[in-house]
Amino acid sequence: MKLNDLPILKQMSETSSAAVLKEQCHKLLHEVEKPHDHALVLLAHVLGESKTWVLAHPELYLSQNQISTLEQLHKRLTAGEPLAYLTGKQAFYGRDFSVNKDVLIPRPESELMVSEALSWLKLHPAARQAVDLGTGSGCIAISLAAECPGLSVCAVDISSRSLMVAMENAMTHRCEENIRFIQTDLFDGISKHFNLVCANLPYIPSSEVKLVNSLPFEPRLALDGGRDGLRLIEKCMQESQEHLQSPALLLFEFQYDKAEEVKEIAGLYFPQAQMSIIQDLAGLDRIIRIEIEEDCSPCLKLK
Repeated sequence: MKLNDLPILKQMSETSSAAVLKEQCHKLLHEVEKPHDHALVLLAHVLGESKTWVLAHPELYLSQNQISTLEQLHKRLTAGEPLAYLTGKQAFYGRDFSVNKDVLIPRPESELMVSEALSWLKLHPAARQAVDLGTGSGCIAISLAAECPGLSVCAVDISSRSLMVAMENAMTHRCEENIRFIQTDLFDGISKHFNLVCANLPYIPSSEVKLVNSLPFEPRLALDGGRDGLRLIEKCMQESQEHLQSPALLLFEFQYDKAEEVKEIAGLYFPQAQMSIIQDLAGLDRIIRIEIEEDCSPCLKLK
């Protein structure tokens, strides 16, 4: 519609995407870190578009239903619910993974495990059998399979609900043919042998689990590592001895203040192995790297 041959522009209102984004940022200012990022993610989720697209269309008008949905998500966010559960996805190693309350939300720290594993696999082209213990959303197993197509991966979890999420993610990223999903407790019932063992198991001491701010939302089963947070890590190291083939690399994520205890446990089960501690981006001890070359095989039951 034109008046005197000039286009009539609808005045920017409080329901435009730019105005809504500004309002949400203001509401989240003292509620979360990086309020603009959180507000933009939620707005993009409600609109079903990318963040870049939303920023490029500040004039877009939201329906009342969309605004209502955004307000509900805002309330859940300020109540402490993780952003990933609100949107149903979390980025990890360059890919988006579906997540829900049946799985732990992938952390950036765990990307270090993937990077370390891929670097080692590149140097050992014949090592093509891997296992991801406590796979959860499948982010580690799927990232490895996607980045290293010739790799055969077993994704293990004690929770059938977690494995359903992992299988969905594997299909999304089209690498399900290279991954075998197994519901069991660590190596229980598994006879196969592996070159690569990745284990991001529950490692929060039971007495400290309540301090984890996401506890009301994330599954306690994926967080509680027993009295000292090392129960499952030690059990896994012990069982791993029966399931290795040389050369072998084992990677275990642990709580940042448990490095000395983890090294002591690793030394008990892998006395001839080369060990090192990998720090995360915050400079905190996070992953123990245990490498066993072929000439170390006498200390283990390697195949």
